Amino acid sequence: MAIDGCGRRRGFSRVMTRIAVSLLLYTQVTIAIDLKIDDPPIDSLAVPSLASQFLINPPSTTESIKAAAKIAVDGMMKYYTGNRTGQVPGLLPLPYYWWEAGAMFGTLVDYWYYTGHSEYNDVTTQALQFQVGPNNDFMPPNRTKDEGNDDQAFWAFAAMSAAENKFPDPPASAPQWLALAQAVFNLQTTRWDTTTCNGGLRWQIFPFNNGYNYKNSISNGCFFNLAARLARYTGNETYSQWAVKMWDWTESSPLLDNKTYAIYDGSDVLKGCTDADLIRWTYNAGVYLHGAAVMWNHTQDQIWKTRVDRLLDATDVFFSPEPNDTMREAACEGHSTCNVDQRSFKAYLSRWYAATTQMANWTIPIIMPRLRTSATAAAASCNGEADGVTCGLKWTSQPPAYDGSNGVGEQMAALSVIQSLLIPSSSAPVTAISGGTSKGDPNAGGQGDQQPLKPGKVTVGDKVGAGFITFFILCLPLVGVWWMAV
Repeated sequence: MAIDGCGRRRGFSRVMTRIAVSLLLYTQVTIAIDLKIDDPPIDSLAVPSLASQFLINPPSTTESIKAAAKIAVDGMMKYYTGNRTGQVPGLLPLPYYWWEAGAMFGTLVDYWYYTGHSEYNDVTTQALQFQVGPNNDFMPPNRTKDEGNDDQAFWAFAAMSAAENKFPDPPASAPQWLALAQAVFNLQTTRWDTTTCNGGLRWQIFPFNNGYNYKNSISNGCFFNLAARLARYTGNETYSQWAVKMWDWTESSPLLDNKTYAIYDGSDVLKGCTDADLIRWTYNAGVYLHGAAVMWNHTQDQIWKTRVDRLLDATDVFFSPEPNDTMREAACEGHSTCNVDQRSFKAYLSRWYAATTQMANWTIPIIMPRLRTSATAAAASCNGEADGVTCGLKWTSQPPAYDGSNGVGEQMAALSVIQSLLIPSSSAPVTAISGGTSKGDPNAGGQGDQQPLKPGKVTVGDKVGAGFITFFILCLPLVGVWWMAV
């Protein structure tokens, strides 16, 4: 398809191959993932690992959350086929795109980190290693010709999280987690584009792809986030300088509203980035929030604290007042228009919300109550389909219940918000001087972008998709105004 609200692009004909999902419920069952949370007082000055306690009954705080996460993760992995005979490790079946598989394996790294459960460690390592590509930079030949900067970054995030959380290192002969993240960072610095809009990254890597003329928040936000985390992990100020450079560019562009700190979706380079698509997505807000929190943690500079506070305030739009402070994908859930990609976005805001509390602990009193109410509501949505534990999309339904929408995104979002409740008892991400074991390579990714395989013959469906993207870009301002009005 041309462009959706997150900025995803794919061939129109590919999307049409798998639109329908089953909405048939065989039976009504009791809610199987049951989180009952009592809210104790939170000491905003406490260190994150001691910041708050969750009393979940039955049977006990930590074990109850882990049991709920186990149900959600098993449901998510039912969709994965890459570890089956004849399938490609790391890939999800249609209708899921390559980037979401990377996001899923990043969530599995988090699952191990939070719960200590290792049943999916081997499949995670296998998938991440299989998709590194010949230059160890997450540019596999079978994906390179339609890969975007944001796609590549989500795989880099999985590797970065593996380094920060001391996920078991791969064999010494294999690409190491830190080096993989560094390779993606180094490669993306070569794509910094000053020919249009005074800098920033284009959404797409190669000019023949739909979306090449779009600079979107998620691609640039991912680069900012990765640079900040590499700066903290390695202590190398080059990464910090790039994080500042990306922030400054974002702040000077239409992507960031300097009055409200709303993060908008993207801007058209053919119009000189003079305006933005005003649609707001949870993951755009989350990636910048967490990156700013990491920069504060790394530099202790007050300007980053101010930015964290303002970015956090701007996430209010993603939490429904009824039920109180429950996470929602405001741009599409109310109209039931969320596509396959968008149904996973709450997973990333949940992930980055929780991680922000570790980097900037004064955010705990705001973030943790929201994660608790959202986790409770998400768990209540996990009572669908014949197994009675399939998770739905909407967590704001009254009363909370499965809404018939299911898939990798729904399971990943529920898993992410539920396991985020374990953040207070989890150790902070390590660095190279505080226990990190992953080996780095500051020169990784230095080969530059290799010419991908020549794109296949353009089909009628692709032409329709290209026409749609042109129409969509022209209508971006109108769409944004409509979204702000609903």
